[in-house]
Amino acid sequence: MSTEFTPESERQRLQFLGFMQPHLLGNEFTHLEFPRRVQRKEVGKRMLYRDFTMKGWAYKTVEDEDLKFPLIYGEGKKARVLATIGVTRGLGDHDLKVHDSNIYIKPFLSCCPEVKVYNLMHYEHGADDVLVMGTDGLWDVLSNQEVAEAVTTFLANCDPDDLHRYTMAAQDLVMRARGVLRDRGWRITNERLGSGDDISVFIIPLMYGNRQP
Repeated sequence: MSTEFTPESERQRLQFLGFMQPHLLGNEFTHLEFPRRVQRKEVGKRMLYRDFTMKGWAYKTVEDEDLKFPLIYGEGKKARVLATIGVTRGLGDHDLKVHDSNIYIKPFLSCCPEVKVYNLMHYEHGADDVLVMGTDGLWDVLSNQEVAEAVTTFLANCDPDDLHRYTMAAQDLVMRARGVLRDRGWRITNERLGSGDDISVFIIPLMYGNRQP
């Protein structure tokens, strides 16, 4: 099993690399993260920030160095590394540079996947134990917790012997991620924006993995 890696989820790894090898930032970027862009008039004032050692935020006095563009900027789907790319692991992009500069993106991109192994034979599984596989159209708008709660609730209201229950649960997730068309576009719960990307979902029952051939 693996997960999507984004500038936000890999913030500390990226910041540590920027701290250890500042030449990769080309004197144009800072590895520190701030809640928003720092302005010249805020030099000498205190502002929240995060470094690679920090999970939460702390205060620091703004310096001239902090006026540089952040290594990681934006939130959610709009988060970018070096104001250029929205992913942090993958193959290729060897020649990709920051626009109008000689700063390479590749040193910050890892080609190493992070895979977690879940041994089906070590656990007993029931009809409601499943693995959810989805494209970023699903995960961009729904959290792991929201998906887990939605699937658990849906399957609990289905006949355990219904062979279509997993397909219907997947369709339910697609509809939740797409949302409802309103005056201000597609909206999901709490009036959040619905997914504008393609949405594919697979729900795979785990109970069959316990059975010996």
